[in-house]
Amino acid sequence: MKKLSISELTDFQIGHAQDLDALTGCTTVICQKGAVAGVDVRGGAPGTRETDLLDPRNTMEQVHAIFLAGGSAFGLEVGSGIMKWLEEKQVGFDTGIAKVPIVPGAILFDLGIGHANVRPDSMMGYQAAKNAWEQKADIALGNVGAGTGATVGKLLGSDYMMKSGIGYAGFQIGDIQVAALVAVNAVGDVFDPDANKQLAGLYDRDQQQLLQTNEVFLQQFSHVKNKTDQQGVNTTIGIMMTNAKLSKAQINKLASIGHNGIARTIQPAHTSMDGDTLFAMSSSMVEAPLDLVGIIGTKAVELAILEAIKQADSIENIPAYKSLSK
Repeated sequence: MKKLSISELTDFQIGHAQDLDALTGCTTVICQKGAVAGVDVRGGAPGTRETDLLDPRNTMEQVHAIFLAGGSAFGLEVGSGIMKWLEEKQVGFDTGIAKVPIVPGAILFDLGIGHANVRPDSMMGYQAAKNAWEQKADIALGNVGAGTGATVGKLLGSDYMMKSGIGYAGFQIGDIQVAALVAVNAVGDVFDPDANKQLAGLYDRDQQQLLQTNEVFLQQFSHVKNKTDQQGVNTTIGIMMTNAKLSKAQINKLASIGHNGIARTIQPAHTSMDGDTLFAMSSSMVEAPLDLVGIIGTKAVELAILEAIKQADSIENIPAYKSLSK
């Protein structure tokens, strides 16, 4: 199994757009030929667009792009800009009257840093789609796109959080390609399961040490003090991509399997305070068993989350893994 760079993805194009002053942005994955797509929402506070279309019981068989965005619910507007770009390129579901691009997506909450009154909008979505369309090489990770304002470790508020971002990982076995792109904005901590090491999360700046959210959470409720309401302001959102030939039911199952990568790296995961959502896209080019794709995809999600932490840079007074590891 060899590593697969973004530029080696044969059927998908990835593009970011961001406002580095406002600390927010969006990311889109385009499949010009159309992709079978699925989704699995595990968190209790999701923000999504067009996910009902991906249900195997419903009619639509393909999507043309999927997006991840900051801005909380305001960020769902980026989908309109992506649609506009794709319509201009004559990409979409042919109704006989017009081609309608199908563009699901999910958002994360990043209004707590930067400027809360500046959010990803249709213009930013249009730019992200343009950047994806014109992609010719690997793209930046970390504090870009949907990861621009992403943070982790927020149970005790902003004084303890660390900077995160967006990460990518991909693999190829024979002709089978599987990759994942994940923006990490979790209430919890991020661990490297192979190294049995916490990389980021709750960080006590005075003591210069990482704390574990699960342990602090238990202590809060044991002593009934310092409770913080973080509902709806966190989430981990991502997109799995493969050229494996999968049905609509199978691609939804792949999105479900991919959540194992979140559970292995983020503690706690899938809480009522998070909106954890994973999409999966298939260009249906290569025969492959679902379980094989699921195993590779889970590893891709896991490593993409770790890369989101490792590629992030400190901003303002928010430390990142890079600054802690120096």
